Amino acid sequence: MIEISKALKIIERETPEVGAERVPLGESVGRVLREKIIADTDLPPFDRSQMDGYAVVAADTQSCPVTLKIVGESAAGRGWHKRMERGEAVRIMTGAPVPDGANAVQRVEDTSGWEGDAVTILEPGAKGMSVVKRGAEVKQGTTVFHAGEIVTENKIPALASFGYARLSVSKVPTISIMATGSEIVPLARKPGRDQIRNSNSIMLDVSCRRLRCSTSVLETPRDDLFELKAKIHGIKSDILIITGGVSAGKYDLTTRALEELGCEIFFEKVRLKPGKPAVFARRGKTLIFGLPGNPVSAAVTFQLFVRKAILLMQGIRDSDLSPGFAVLENGVRAPRDRDAYIPAALGTDVEGRLIAIPLKSQGSSDFVGFSRAEALIKARRGTDLDEGSVAEVLFL
Repeated sequence: MIEISKALKIIERETPEVGAERVPLGESVGRVLREKIIADTDLPPFDRSQMDGYAVVAADTQSCPVTLKIVGESAAGRGWHKRMERGEAVRIMTGAPVPDGANAVQRVEDTSGWEGDAVTILEPGAKGMSVVKRGAEVKQGTTVFHAGEIVTENKIPALASFGYARLSVSKVPTISIMATGSEIVPLARKPGRDQIRNSNSIMLDVSCRRLRCSTSVLETPRDDLFELKAKIHGIKSDILIITGGVSAGKYDLTTRALEELGCEIFFEKVRLKPGKPAVFARRGKTLIFGLPGNPVSAAVTFQLFVRKAILLMQGIRDSDLSPGFAVLENGVRAPRDRDAYIPAALGTDVEGRLIAIPLKSQGSSDFVGFSRAEALIKARRGTDLDEGSVAEVLFL
C-alpha cells in the first residue's frame, strides 16, 4: 500500500503526452494549446478614442468655454491622418484613431455647437483623457498564452486578433471504459434479483468527455477470468478504465487478469479512503486504471488519479484538483492507516467564510449521498478534525 503522493508521482512519470494537431480556430474551444501565442501587433495598433467626442490639445481647453475649429473627422476604420494643430479639433468616434497632435478626447456631452465647422468645449480636459495609447493592452512580440492552457471562449477574440486562424492543440485522448461484474446490467434494463444497473460507466464516460476525451463504453464482462482477459486484450486506446474486481474477494479478477496479460503494474493499493484498492498499470501503450466498483470510491479515485493522467496526456500545465480551505460544519475522522478524502457540499456562513459540509453517507456505495459533493475534505490518517476547524479541500 503506497502513499497517495507517491501514486501521483508514478502517474506523472508514466503518463506520455499525446501528439498535436492543427485545427481551425472556431473548433478549438476546450482543446489544449501546444504552441505559444505571440502578439503580432500592438493592441491597440494606434492611439484609440474611448468615446464619441472631439480630439483636442488638452492645453487648449484649460480656460473653458473655448471654441475650436473642426478640421476633420476620424471614424473607426476611416481615420484622419493629418497633423492637428493648436486651436483645432477633430470630430472622433469610439474606437477611431486619435490624430497626430491631439493628446485628449473630450466627450460630446461636454461640448456644444458641434453641428457646424466649430465646436465649443465646455469642460477642461487633461492630457491622455479618454485615449488608449498604442500598445497599452499588449505590445507586439508579447507571449499572450502559453502551451498547456485550455482554449476558452474568452480567448477567441485575442487569438483572432493576432491572426491565429488555425491552432496547434493536443490530440484528443481515447478512453475505453469497462465495468465488470456478473451483477451489472445496462441502464435501460430493470435489474433482476441480486443485480444493479451500470452507473459507473456512464459516470466515467461523462467525466472523461468533460476533459476533452473521445470515449468508448464497452460491454460488461462477467466475473470470468478468460472473458475479462479477452476483453482487455484487444483494447488499443490511450487509457483503459476498469471498475470493479480490484479488491481481494474470490471474484475480484481484474488485477489477476492484468498480471496474466503481462501488464506492468505500478501500484495496486493506496493509503486512501475511499479507494484503497486502486490499480495503475500499462499494457503496450495503453495506461490502465483499475478502480473500485463502489461508485463513491470509483468517483474519488477517478478525480485523484485518472483525471490527472488525462490532463497530463494533453500537456495541461496544472493537472491537480484546485485546492482551498474551508471551515468544517461538522467534525470528520480519518482511519489510522489511510488518508481520508471526504465528500462535502459547500456553503458560506454569516461572516462570508467558505463552509465545508461533510455529506452523510452510508459508505462508498452511497452514490445518492455523493451526488451533492462539491469538494473533498482532506484528513491525514489518524487525525480528527473538529467542527469549526479549518481544513484543506479539493474542489470537484
